[in-house]
Amino acid sequence: MGVCGKSPEVAALQDLLIYSLMGLSQVMEEAERIGVKDPYIGRFIVKAAFSTLTNVDFDSQRFVELIQQSVVLRDQLKDKVSALGQFVSFPKGPVSFEPASTHEELVRQAEDVGLFSYPSENPDILSLKHTVLFGIKGVAAYADHAQILGVEDEAVYKYIFKGLASLWRTDLDKEEWVALALDCGKAAYRAMELLDEANTRTYGHPVPTRVPLGHKKGKAILVSGHDLKDLEELLKQTQGKGIYVYTHGEMLSTHGYPELKKYDHFYGQFGTAWQKQIKEFADFPGAVLMTTNCLMRPQKSYQKNLFTCGMVGWPDIPHIEDRDFTRVIDRALALTGFDRDHLEGEVSVGFARNTVTGLADEILDCVKSGAIRHFFLIAGCDGARPGRNYYTRFAEAVPRDCIIMTLACGKYRFFDQSMGEIQGIPRLLDMGQCNDAYSAVRVAQALSKALDTDINDLPLSLILSWYEQKAVCVLLALLSLGIKDIRLGPTLPAFFTPGVLKVLTEAFNIMQIDTPKEDIKAILG
Repeated sequence: MGVCGKSPEVAALQDLLIYSLMGLSQVMEEAERIGVKDPYIGRFIVKAAFSTLTNVDFDSQRFVELIQQSVVLRDQLKDKVSALGQFVSFPKGPVSFEPASTHEELVRQAEDVGLFSYPSENPDILSLKHTVLFGIKGVAAYADHAQILGVEDEAVYKYIFKGLASLWRTDLDKEEWVALALDCGKAAYRAMELLDEANTRTYGHPVPTRVPLGHKKGKAILVSGHDLKDLEELLKQTQGKGIYVYTHGEMLSTHGYPELKKYDHFYGQFGTAWQKQIKEFADFPGAVLMTTNCLMRPQKSYQKNLFTCGMVGWPDIPHIEDRDFTRVIDRALALTGFDRDHLEGEVSVGFARNTVTGLADEILDCVKSGAIRHFFLIAGCDGARPGRNYYTRFAEAVPRDCIIMTLACGKYRFFDQSMGEIQGIPRLLDMGQCNDAYSAVRVAQALSKALDTDINDLPLSLILSWYEQKAVCVLLALLSLGIKDIRLGPTLPAFFTPGVLKVLTEAFNIMQIDTPKEDIKAILG
């Protein structure tokens, strides 16, 4: 059983789905080579690959359906190629895979196509294949979010086809696989750029906003995950119904978007620190939790009040397919809600690229005068391991003349702490969700241009926490931009062999975290 709650059966079917997507991608590459286009296949593959992320889909039946659909699409595409008089010979493997007819037989088929079945006699190449695969899963998540809002780029799909198809190749050497991994980073950066465009075009650029931590007396729906469209539709449908809508996890940053914050029943962030938020909700049976695109193992104490939507699926938990949230709303109205107001303080959000670059003159003056000595980007994934308190201790130990930029769910270790200001500029700048690494890069590029220096020569250090596949694609995006000296922890990804780690260390000086005190001393001198 996975730490996220994934059963061995679901994990096996996810492996089989990826295997079937390899075959579809092999055919799609050849189809595109002779001019056959099918935009639906790109959308399907990113949605299917997204479903295999660590904390997303736990419903085995949905994977059976996706596997079957991928094979149907593959064979239809083969027919299109043949109709043009083209003969294409494929190696045996995913392109000729035929799914079994029963659930149990599919699980048995999956036993032969897991991560360690990918052809390679070189452990470093197998490691790089895993790196590319996990990166593709993260790219797929961002591309799917953007596509939902009507923004996409064929180039991102094209890389995903190439990357998935290449997993079955045996003719690429280690250097070529390193190049494929860095190309995955380029696709990741483009996907994050698309999502930034989609979010800001639809909901406006985030603006600095104070968000209350706690709740108000009344009916309540708590929304977790990442999908802004799901949240928007829920806000529309709950308007005027006497229900307050709260965020949880990475949804916090949505309070900064003008087109979302205009709803007066969109109140605040439930609870404080990440683990405490879930515990508080689990202990309170009077509100509804709706999760979109991200879910850890649900506790029995609140399963009866849990709904999923977007990509998230869990056996025996109601799933909203069409953004008609009537069932969620009816359940919230039937529950008691909160019996009193409760406030635990406030936090600030909305310091994405548009806001921070708007402060460029003030920031540059502070840098030139020495009022701001250094910038630290503390970002990445949260998790339950005790070693992850490194990031809280690091933030607490950062000198008062330094700025902390943060994004993704790792910030929930310290996001509610009062960090003060430097000449009116908040010391803690919340840039948003994990995909808003794009914002951080844009800010760094603007600073380097203004200071006439390279990004790697800026007074900027990246301290990243790693947990799941979107963190992999963000790391690859940073490496593809040539960014060096990244500190990564609390442990290095298990799929990095010593040989691959050596390549990354030599090329980019990736370092594993030490202690906050020692790392800050090494950075600042």
